[in-house]
Amino acid sequence: MNKIVELFGLATRQQRRNWSRIVRRQQCPFLQRKCYKVRKSDPDVSIGSCTVLYGMAHQPIIVCPSRFLERQQIFTDRLHLLTTHEPGNEQPLLPEVSIPGGKVDYFLVSARQGKVKDFVGIEMQALDTSGTIWPERQRLLQQLGVPRSGRIESSFKTFGMNWKMTAKTILIQMHHKVKTFEHVGRRLVLVLQDRLFSYMAREFNFEHLRQPAALGDSMHLHVYRLEEQTDYSMMMAMESHLSTDAQGIAKCLGLQAEDRLELEQIDAALEAKLSSRTVFKAV
Repeated sequence: MNKIVELFGLATRQQRRNWSRIVRRQQCPFLQRKCYKVRKSDPDVSIGSCTVLYGMAHQPIIVCPSRFLERQQIFTDRLHLLTTHEPGNEQPLLPEVSIPGGKVDYFLVSARQGKVKDFVGIEMQALDTSGTIWPERQRLLQQLGVPRSGRIESSFKTFGMNWKMTAKTILIQMHHKVKTFEHVGRRLVLVLQDRLFSYMAREFNFEHLRQPAALGDSMHLHVYRLEEQTDYSMMMAMESHLSTDAQGIAKCLGLQAEDRLELEQIDAALEAKLSSRTVFKAV
């Protein structure tokens, strides 16, 4: 069985599709443009892998964050967090906005006459892979009868899953970003798959998270599962929604509020003394 479940947003078990045309066009149906996951050695070729199988489990794993954009459902599911939205306000969706703490994937905004009245930040986290999916992709195209560029991989090269790195990295990022949202009285949402969430709940302290989510919390986690349809296509469905605040995310990571405050005080004292004259010069 090939390990790529979805290629360019389509189920690979649907073999009656015109896969030659799909691979040639390289279009992501979720972004409505060319797939941005390209080979480093050949940036004109999109890899196109959205969802894969890994290990003994036969539950698909989302490896591309754009996969979460199916039907724009994740944005519809956030509308209730715009607590000061009023009828007649516009609801623009703004991608990749930088804030103190880092860049946020999307902002769902309530605006009237060009003025922001409310907003919700939305982050999407797929599972990062190690190794390369390319050999598996090339073998899949051979099975589908699609002409391929490059040689067919005869080796058993495969890819792995960076469970620990993915989980810890996103929690640290959320810890930085949610403090900004909490300070201005807004909400940040992390969208992730149930497979990744289950790992995080085992490896980190999630016992204090509220489920179902509390509307007033600054940090929300919305967890989705993939359900296979009768035609083999995959559809996202809400699994659960939880919430906490900046201190709660710190607790997930095992950080103590007092330790964090002391660290910030030390950083501030050091930063006040930084100048061109304090640059270290190795002898």
